[in-house]
Amino acid sequence: MDQAAPGRRRRIHSAEFKAQAVQASQQPGVSMASVAMAHGINANLLRRWVHERAQPLVDAVTVSEKPVGFISLPMPAPAAPPTPSAESVRIEVRRGATTIVLTWPVGAADACAACMRELLR
Repeated sequence: MDQAAPGRRRRIHSAEFKAQAVQASQQPGVSMASVAMAHGINANLLRRWVHERAQPLVDAVTVSEKPVGFISLPMPAPAAPPTPSAESVRIEVRRGATTIVLTWPVGAADACAACMRELLR
């Protein structure tokens, strides 16, 4: 997994270890902090590895020498904020003196579940 060089406190991680940690952090519903803790590394180090792995993709893109100019793209009108109704989920979470109330549309229950998982970690 790692080697400690004599006289140094820094650890050196193999490319295989880094690739495994980065791949684990890319799984849906997994927080980068939990992957870092499971691998015994700092979350900031894992974020740097993820960023470094994504860097070659950015470098490989060729950019035109001449600027193209401004391109206008149509944007949809902003949606009105949802109003609580019979078709929404209301969740109240209490931890000590703190209370959090979430009102979520029933149609987006999967996003609500993901939010709750992150909130309760």
